[in-house]
Amino acid sequence: MNKLTSYTLKEIHKAYREKLLTPTSFVDLCLQRAKQKRELNAFITLTEDVAEDQSVESEKRFYIDKQTKPLDGITIAMKDNFCTKNIRTTCASKMLKNFVPAYDATVYSKLVSSGACLIGKSNLDEFAMGAGTIDSIFGPTRNPWSDGEDWRIAGGSSGGSAVAVSTGACVAAIGSDTGGSTRNPAALCGIVGLKPTYGLVSRYGLIPLVNSMDVPGILTRTIEDAANILNCVAGPDELDSTTMKQDFSPISINDDFDMSKIKIGIPNEYHCQGMDQEVIDTWRQVADLLENEKASVKTVSLPNTSVSIAVYSILNQCEVASNMARYDGLEYGLRTDADYSTEELYATTRCEGFNNVVRSRIFTGNYFLLTRNYEKYFVKALKLRRMISNDFNNVFYGTDSVHCLLTPTTLSDAPLYKDFSSKHNRDQCAFQDYCTQPANMAGIPAVSIPIRLSKNKLPLSLQLMGPCLSEELLLNVARRIENIVNFPSLDKAE
Repeated sequence: MNKLTSYTLKEIHKAYREKLLTPTSFVDLCLQRAKQKRELNAFITLTEDVAEDQSVESEKRFYIDKQTKPLDGITIAMKDNFCTKNIRTTCASKMLKNFVPAYDATVYSKLVSSGACLIGKSNLDEFAMGAGTIDSIFGPTRNPWSDGEDWRIAGGSSGGSAVAVSTGACVAAIGSDTGGSTRNPAALCGIVGLKPTYGLVSRYGLIPLVNSMDVPGILTRTIEDAANILNCVAGPDELDSTTMKQDFSPISINDDFDMSKIKIGIPNEYHCQGMDQEVIDTWRQVADLLENEKASVKTVSLPNTSVSIAVYSILNQCEVASNMARYDGLEYGLRTDADYSTEELYATTRCEGFNNVVRSRIFTGNYFLLTRNYEKYFVKALKLRRMISNDFNNVFYGTDSVHCLLTPTTLSDAPLYKDFSSKHNRDQCAFQDYCTQPANMAGIPAVSIPIRLSKNKLPLSLQLMGPCLSEELLLNVARRIENIVNFPSLDKAE
C-alpha cells in the first residue's frame, strides 16, 4: 500500500478485506501520525478512547458479523464547532473552552452510524471567524507543506481539518464553510474541499456563525472519497428545518464520464486585482486541458462579483451579532465573577470570553442593524445578495448557459504566517475569500481541487461551481481534472 497520506477509502477497505490491515491497527497508525505532527497544531482534542472503541466495533463487523458499513474503520476529524456528545467542543474560544455538549451534530452521528472512527476535534479560527486558522486560543495551525521559522498558514477557518487530512492523521474531515472556510484551507493544503448545496447536509449541531450561509464541508484527499462521505451525510433531517425535504439519491463517480457534453464557464470578474500570476497560469492551463478533453470552455460574466465581498461582510457581521447574543454567562459557557448587575455580567463575560475579532464583528453587526442604518446596510445587502444569486442563475439557466464554472480557489499559494498575521482579520478574509464566498451567498455547491505545486513548492488549486444539487456533475468533472493533473500527496512531494 501507499504511504499514509495517500490512503484512499477504497484502498483501506481492500486492505481490511485482505487482512493486510485492520481497523484497530489503522486507527493506531492515524493516532501516531497525529502525535508525530503535533507541532502543526491540527487538533484541539485527540479522542483516542473514542476512536479505539469505534475501531473495535468496525473490526467485529468486518471479521465476525460480515455486515460492514460504508465507512467502517475510516478515520475522521471533526472541526471543533460541531457538537459531539460527551466530548469537549470549544469553537477555539475561551467562551466555550470547557463546554461539553449533551448531543451530537447530525453530520457526526451519520458518520458514526456509517462506521467512521473519530480521531479528534480539529483547530479553527475562534468561532470560525477567519481565513487562516491563526485566531484560536489554542494557537495557530501550521501548513504541513512548509517548515522552519518562516512557516505558512494552513488557511481557514477549517485549517485544522485540512492539515489532519493532508498529513494522514485521518482519511476525511468535516469543516464548516461560510465563505470558503472548507475550500480555502483545502486549497492551501493540497487536498479536496467540497461545499455542498445549502440545505443538502444538516446544520444541526453546527455552532452557527452565519445561519443563512453555513454549510458542513467535506475534506478528503480524493474526489471519490469526498463523494463517498457526502453519500453518508447528505439528506433531510427533521432536527434542521433548513434541510431539503426530498430524499437524497447517492451520487456516483464515473471514470468514463463524457466531457464532450459539458459546457464550462470562465467568469471574467474572477480575474481580480492581487491574483498571483501562477494562479492565472494554472487557471488557463486547466481550461486548455478541459478543451483537450472535448469540453466546451467559454468566458461568461457575473457582473455583481465586484460588490460580493462587501455584501458578504455586511451580512456576515449582522448574523454574527445575532448569534453571539446567546453567550451571556447564564446558560452555558464562560461566566465571570461580575455580580453588580445583569448588564455587567453580560458585558464582562463577552469581553473576557471573546477575542478582538469576534467582538469587532459583534460591534459592527449591531451598528449595521441599528434602526437608522438597517435599510442603508442590511436591507441593501440583502437586495444585492439576490442580484449575485441571479448572476449565477443567468449563467446556469439562461440562454447560452453553462453546466459549471471554473475559477481559482485562492488568489495565491499559502501566505507566510508573519505576513498574514500582520493584517487585519477583515482584510485577510476580503482577500482570501474573494473567489469562494459568492457560492455561499447563492447557496450553490463548489469543490476545490489541487492542481500543481507553485515555485515555492506549495499547492495551487482551482474551484468548480455549479447550480444547486449539481454535486454529481461537479464531482465527475473534478475527478477528470484530478486524473489529468495527478497532484502528488504530501509524502510524495517530500
